[in-house]
Amino acid sequence: MPSPVPQEPGRPSRMRRSLGVKDGVAIAASSTAATTSLGIGMGSLAAYAGRQTPALLLLAFLPVFGIALSYARLNRTEPNCGSGYTWVGRSIGPWSGFLTGWVVLIGSVIFMAYTGAVTGSVVLQFLNKLGLHSLLGLRLDPSSTGISTAVGLVALVLVTVTAITGVRSATRLQMWLLIFEYAVLVAFCGYALYIGDQPFSLSWLNPFEIGSPQALAQGMVIAVFIYWGWDAAFSVNEETRNASDAARGGLIALVAMLGLFLIGAVAFQRVMSTGELIHNGPQALTFLGSSLAPEPWASLPLAALMCSAFASLQSSVIPTARGALAMARDRTLGPVWQRLHPRYGSPAVGTLVIMAMAALLAVLAVGIPKLNDMILTAVNSIGLTVALYYGLTALACAVRFRGSLRDGAVRAVRDVVVPAASALALFGLGGYLVWDYATMSDHFEASPDNGWFMLLLPALFLLLGLATAAWAKWVRRSPYFRTGRGTDADALTLPMDGDAGEPLPHPVES
Repeated sequence: MPSPVPQEPGRPSRMRRSLGVKDGVAIAASSTAATTSLGIGMGSLAAYAGRQTPALLLLAFLPVFGIALSYARLNRTEPNCGSGYTWVGRSIGPWSGFLTGWVVLIGSVIFMAYTGAVTGSVVLQFLNKLGLHSLLGLRLDPSSTGISTAVGLVALVLVTVTAITGVRSATRLQMWLLIFEYAVLVAFCGYALYIGDQPFSLSWLNPFEIGSPQALAQGMVIAVFIYWGWDAAFSVNEETRNASDAARGGLIALVAMLGLFLIGAVAFQRVMSTGELIHNGPQALTFLGSSLAPEPWASLPLAALMCSAFASLQSSVIPTARGALAMARDRTLGPVWQRLHPRYGSPAVGTLVIMAMAALLAVLAVGIPKLNDMILTAVNSIGLTVALYYGLTALACAVRFRGSLRDGAVRAVRDVVVPAASALALFGLGGYLVWDYATMSDHFEASPDNGWFMLLLPALFLLLGLATAAWAKWVRRSPYFRTGRGTDADALTLPMDGDAGEPLPHPVES
């Protein structure tokens, strides 16, 4: 691989603008990873919501959809691969903006670390189905964090290589993976709805039957995390032909995820009791396949889960590297993050750094012996930080377009009321959980059911982010902390379009 060319501060990035709506849908849908979310998330949701998991997913969709509308409105005005980092910095302030970008970066690294382990677990399940249960005296246990992580590290390397070779080639692969996994998911879930022996009840759609406010709040955080990923479509603005394509791709993917999640949640509950969902944990989709069909057909859901996990890893590193690129352009992060590959035009060095950090974190997490515990710990930690940066971005939309309150009821609701209500809902949810975690334990223990441990991780993320921001402001003297404005995406010099011989347009709608 040729050596990356360092980019001087302020030097325009040369990223190819060749993506359309379907590419945005592929990136957003792959990042959300419906098959992975259903396959490993239903057990976690059932632990809190019981048979009301479908209701929880429907309830969590409301604020998330409000956030998505905020993203689309901001993107029409200011398309930028920094998305929330750029928008929050300009509308609320640079410190809040930096934390928004920082949370996305760190949260994605954690996500890749544990998703790598999940991917390794799925590969091990395949090997077990093929009759291979040990290798060189080592037991190939899919529930073992250590063995799963070792296999997952190989997957991280593979997806990093494909991400460096360019978004276009990556989205082509993701589209085929999505077609396969969704065909399998819809077929098996549809069949489960038809033959399941667990009687359907309308109470499954009633969130008021969830046991307690704490269970509702904890379940909501996990549900919001399950939807997380649709905003990846907004991180490739510089590589998208039109700013509105990114918004349409993200919104289409989010609505599609709602349908898939509801169908999947009801289908799982038609086949499994609550106890079975919790017991099977990250292997629930495998259990569903074996309950509905004989081999080799029973292995199809496992194959779909593997495709989803690989696509999710790949689509996570792509937007994260581009978000870090936007921060490096403003010198809030170091210049290493804006070094582009001379052939592919992708932020290659930043992609490698993200992969290395995810691999290191995955190795450190081996201290948690069971994969279920690792997943729950990661989801709870990321869920709080995701609620924070989604809420800040929606609040930025309400602040920036507050003048719409004078422009009629429709624009006021679209531009101010819905974003503000969505932000307050997520802030309230996060605040309640912080209080609950702080009071639920009387000692510290590295366990997913210890409140102090669950607070420690997001607190460390934020403190490290504040320290990095202080360095950028007073040592690196980033202009971002004087103006709150990120580098204008339209200032980027892009490669010529091969057909027209002209730079591709990137119009900004007001």
